[in-house]
Amino acid sequence: MKQRLITAIIGQFHRPHGAGGHLAGWIMAHRASNRRRNQWTVSLLDVRPTDHILEIGFGPGLAIAHLTRHATHGTIYGIDHSAVMLRHATRRNAAAIRAHRVTLRQATAEHPPAPGQPLDAIVTINTFGMWPNPTATLTHLRTLLKPGGRIAITSQPRTPGATPETSAQAARDITRHLTEAGYTHTRAETLDLTPPAVCVLAIRP
Repeated sequence: MKQRLITAIIGQFHRPHGAGGHLAGWIMAHRASNRRRNQWTVSLLDVRPTDHILEIGFGPGLAIAHLTRHATHGTIYGIDHSAVMLRHATRRNAAAIRAHRVTLRQATAEHPPAPGQPLDAIVTINTFGMWPNPTATLTHLRTLLKPGGRIAITSQPRTPGATPETSAQAARDITRHLTEAGYTHTRAETLDLTPPAVCVLAIRP
């Protein structure tokens, strides 16, 4: 019984739905490590005022809010597979949505809606490990980026017993998929959490 409950709770962070999904969204929005991880990832992306950016798996919309503060004359697009997270993020970013600076949709990384223009950057935080075919997805996402466009993929492993080496291996795996999908200039950064979060950045050539 206890194991089933734990499994159900963990599942809400992968695909939030119903009342449990709303609770997961609240936790994601208020957990200090999650807020720090989102802000850190956006800081690494070197956002410019006129950038057009896509976030994949926006959750409660923390990174979306950070992105709007930097891309003051750009457009932020976001997709998430959870209707519950869409509602959370829409409430958090309501003013920017009304100003037509943010557009949020329910969709998956494998089938993102076409943005209105080529993107300057793509970002995803703690969703990469749930993609069924990472290399194919990254290859398609590359076509949405302008030449020279940036991508940032952040992961903080949550497997039982995760260590700094688990995070380092995650960075190596992300780097490999990016390289196979045709990106260049990959680099990995680390955030001192427990376990560490890693962000791998790359460029569309």
